Formats: sequence, structure tokens, C-alpha cells
Amino acid sequence: MKPVVVRNVAIGQGKPKICVPIVATTAEGILQAARNMTEIPADIIEWRVDWYEDALQTEKVLWMTGCLREALGEKPLLFTFRTAREGGEKALPVEAYEALNFAVVQSGCVDLLDIELLTGDEAVVRMIEEAHRRQVRVICSNHDFFKTPPREEMLGRMRKMQQLGADILKLAVMPQSKRDVLTLLGVTLEMSEEAVAHPVVTMSMASLGLISRLAGETFGSALTYGAVGQRSAPGQPGARELAEVLEVIHRNSSDRSVH
Repeated sequence: MKPVVVRNVAIGQGKPKICVPIVATTAEGILQAARNMTEIPADIIEWRVDWYEDALQTEKVLWMTGCLREALGEKPLLFTFRTAREGGEKALPVEAYEALNFAVVQSGCVDLLDIELLTGDEAVVRMIEEAHRRQVRVICSNHDFFKTPPREEMLGRMRKMQQLGADILKLAVMPQSKRDVLTLLGVTLEMSEEAVAHPVVTMSMASLGLISRLAGETFGSALTYGAVGQRSAPGQPGARELAEVLEVIHRNSSDRSVH
């Protein structure tokens, strides 16, 4: 897998990188969370903008993004407005979603941008092209909070992300059975071997799918999300616990001796 390098963090190389979301609602809470990140084993910080009380006011979002950039230093910053349609806190029309993402990448304060696949092909391509013009890498994402789609449908969605020009392909689904988790892991392995120039990020949500958040190094998922305090998605483990488990798996995955 060819890694995507952001501020010296190589996504798709070595251990899965840990992304910690900030889900505070106030400016004060967001900045306090950012200051606390120096003590957390986080490779990337995601600002879940949809949680912010002023998320629909672009000028305040841009101001907050600049404050975060300063507070985080050299930690990569991922900007994500998760729409209500995909499990987020607020609804946003496509035109407003696109305009917000344009404004943020043009600010020069973010390193990564999450763009939802189902926004529409033309809008997705425009946002990806603008992000790339500004040297911002794109995670194209799709979330299903109700089920795990059939294998071919999941593969099709991730291939579509690749075709539209995304740098990183992300899929999150809800398992209804243990077999659903196995299906997701199989799709992860297949895509990580097929889309070698695009790191793959997958997760099976809720407690049933927890193993998928831990086994990325084995099956090919390059990034995993860990919480500090409030979780941004069901089944998200704590960041410190996550770091410990990933280190154990990484350390033992290089031990090829047979006992």
C-alpha cells in the first residue's frame, strides 16, 4: 500500500494511525480538547464540525479552524462536517456543504478533508479538485448506520471513491451479525490489495464490530478512530486503550517464528 503522508504522518504504513475526534460544542470546549491532545496518543485530530454550536456560520467555523491549527501545532488536522444523513449532528444542503468545504480548504488551516461520497459525483469531484489545488488530502467516506451492505455493494462504493479522485477510501457499516463483520474485513483486505495507491479505512460499528477497529494491520485498514471522553460513533474505543492494543498487534505481527 502506498502511504499518504500528511505532516510526516504516513497513513498506510506501519501501524494503523489513530485519529481522535473533537466533538465539543463550544469554542471554549473545542480549544480545551485541542490543548489536551498533547497528552493523547493521537496521530491525527479530527474536528467534527457538525457538533459545533456555530457550525452553520462559515466565518465562525473559519475562525475556529484557525484557532485549532495554532493549538495543534504539527498534528495533522482533519476537517469533517458529518451530515445528519450519515449520522451527523446537523443537516446541511449540498450547496452549503460544498461552500463550507471550499472555504475551509482555501483557509490553509487543514491537512485533510472528509467528503461524503453520496453528496453527488459532480460536487464530490469539485471539492476533491479544490482540495488538491490547496495541497489538502481527501478522505472520501460513506456510512451505513443500519446494516452491512452486500460485499459487491461495499466494493462498488469504495471503487467509486477511487474513481472520483479521493486519496483515502473510508467505509463504516453497522453489523447485524458476526458474519457481517467478517464480510467487512474481507472487503477491507480485497480493497487494500486492489487499490494499492489509496489507503483504505474501514470499520464495523458498535460493540459487535470492535475487532475491525483493532485489526487494521492484519486486514489492511490504515486508520482507526479512538475517543477521548464522548464518542463520535458507536463502538469507538478509548484512544489510550486503542494505542496499547495496536502496539501489541504490531509488535507480534513481525514475529514470524512458529511455536
